[in-house]
Amino acid sequence: MSALPVLYSFRRCPYAMRARLALAVSGQVCELREVVLRNKPHGLLQASPKATVPVLVLPGGQVLDQSLAIMRWALERHDPGRWLHPSHGALADMLALIAECDGPFKHALDRCKYPSRYPEADTALARTQATQWLQGLDERLGEHDFLFGRHATLSDMAIAPFVRQFAGINAPWWDAQPWPHLQAWLAQWQASRLFESVMHKLPAWVDGTEGVLFPHPAATSAAGGSACNPL
Repeated sequence: MSALPVLYSFRRCPYAMRARLALAVSGQVCELREVVLRNKPHGLLQASPKATVPVLVLPGGQVLDQSLAIMRWALERHDPGRWLHPSHGALADMLALIAECDGPFKHALDRCKYPSRYPEADTALARTQATQWLQGLDERLGEHDFLFGRHATLSDMAIAPFVRQFAGINAPWWDAQPWPHLQAWLAQWQASRLFESVMHKLPAWVDGTEGVLFPHPAATSAAGGSACNPL
């Protein structure tokens, strides 16, 4: 697998999840190295001083250590579902919504999910800020099946892992919220073949060994079979 890109990943990390989704749907084969974040391998530390996942090391030595950069690299090579081409709005509009997710929403999400890490934070305020943003997503999804129109796009796949993380904080509370469109959108994504194909449990990668082929050929076929609507 020496000629393949190398992806350092962690199964549950939403940033790594979004990168795997794009690589899988685009059929960009790579060597996946599952990382244990509490015991980061030397290979990851050598590839990126950031030492966070995801990191994609290309065969020529170029390193992509931002999840959106990995997504765009994969989709600019092959975009069968037109994730970069929404039916409503433009790429710049999608990137602006993703920036809201990665900025204010992620800030609030962390303080709701990990209150012990932020003892000075106002958890109630953080929940209010998060729910206000999620309400906006529900209203958007009330107009179209997806965030930017009739088919899933970069924005859906970049944002869904973080909505999933928020929903998992308190599932009964999530189910009780008046967000039918958002709840259906998330449930449909989590039930998709594409999501299943990028969430297999893998053993931790050890320096000096090979990773695993990703995506698995069967998973690529499944994702491709529903590429225009992988949700």
